Amino acid sequence: MSKRNLTVQLDDDVITRAKVMAARRGTSVSALVAQELERIVDADARYEDAQRRAERALTSARARGGRRWSRDDLHAG
Repeated sequence: MSKRNLTVQLDDDVITRAKVMAARRGTSVSALVAQELERIVDADARYEDAQRRAERALTSARARGGRRWSRDDLHAG
């Protein structure tokens, strides 16, 4: 997979703290940002996939019978 550069603007304080964190982890700020973006993108893809599967399951589900409630039934009392 080819890689491309991405420019991100951050507050100086965030950059300083990110550099310290990266140094502690033995990596670079660029690698930290790349890992986090990959995690976010992967999580979003898994969520969308699960949502599509759930929608397919709901649309293909058979009616199971049961009672149909009217508004009056629900508010009787």
